[in-house]
Amino acid sequence: MKPIVVVLLLISHAIIAMMGFAAGIYALPILTAPEAPKDQVIQQLAREVRFEAELRRDLVDSDMLHWGEGRIVIGAESISLLGSLAPGPDYRLYLSPEFVETEADFKRLKSTMVNVGPVKTFSNFIVPIADNIEPADYTSVIIWCESFGEFISAARYQ
Repeated sequence: MKPIVVVLLLISHAIIAMMGFAAGIYALPILTAPEAPKDQVIQQLAREVRFEAELRRDLVDSDMLHWGEGRIVIGAESISLLGSLAPGPDYRLYLSPEFVETEADFKRLKSTMVNVGPVKTFSNFIVPIADNIEPADYTSVIIWCESFGEFISAARYQ
């Protein structure tokens, strides 16, 4: 075989391997996610609403792979979403004293935020609020991908 053919074969196989790896990273969280809470459960929690907000797709650092949309409800014991998120690994829900919509702002303000907990489903979610967290001390909810340092979405609730 000619050297150029060998090089082209190596490059094409490397590209296919990288595409397969990327597809696996994208698909694994979807395949391993627990069953999402039913709409009725989220709507029941919404009756105990302390704060609410809307996640939107059109934020500065949201894009076609990193987005959220729907109604966020902050109750006495949990934060829930009636909506959906772009699938991804290692999502975390933060409360922030300031609204942010960029990765740079998130990183700058992360020390002032509180990590409420993991987001494990992409269509509706419920994240329990620990007793030592007071949502009234913050203004915004942020969904962040810890593994890749990616901004997903945010909403201001007060």
